[in-house]
Amino acid sequence: MSIRNPKQALYDQFATVAKALGNPQRLELIEHLAQGPRSVDALASKLSLPIANVSQHLQAMRRAGLVASERDGKFINYRLADDSVLTAFAAIRAVAVRHSAEVERVVNGWFNRKDDMEPVSREELASRMKADLVTVIDVRPGDEFALGHLPGAINLPMSEIDRWLPELQSDREIVAYCRGPWCVLSFEAVAELRKRGFKARRLEDGMPEWKAAGMTVEHVQAGRIDT
Repeated sequence: MSIRNPKQALYDQFATVAKALGNPQRLELIEHLAQGPRSVDALASKLSLPIANVSQHLQAMRRAGLVASERDGKFINYRLADDSVLTAFAAIRAVAVRHSAEVERVVNGWFNRKDDMEPVSREELASRMKADLVTVIDVRPGDEFALGHLPGAINLPMSEIDRWLPELQSDREIVAYCRGPWCVLSFEAVAELRKRGFKARRLEDGMPEWKAAGMTVEHVQAGRIDT
């Protein structure tokens, strides 16, 4: 099959991928799939959306090559096609943060009010973890923690913070992380910990970016931890 205008053909396909990304619910699906493979039912529950709506979004994303699927018994699990999808999402975020006045308004009006301190970089946190200088908490739900987490991290969802507080050392720095750089859970956790007298900071991004950078990840499987 001959292509009369190969450049135009490529740009058409590039636009198809961009169009598949141009939906806030699909971007949120990328954030959740970056934590690990998920069924349509599980994703619908995470996003509080009808299963049919989530299925339609996933089909459009699959046609654009953003996600892949595989059957697991009665369920079909979806996953990101590869780390380049997460990179594309990060690029969209970066451009919006640099050039969107509305994004700046939201960041200054909510996120910076919760935490205006510079977050901890991956490299700094890895060094401080190696020297046993910090307590790392993962504030995602337990099912996401089980799919992969930072070595030695404590799973501490916001709903369980009161139960865990007596176990945390007040004189030890705490670093919280979540699904990504703008995950509200880590901002809320840091704000709450500081209010209660703890020295707390956030990781600069989240679990997917840590994994994509080739850093060590632990997985909980059948009652054991595999690295």
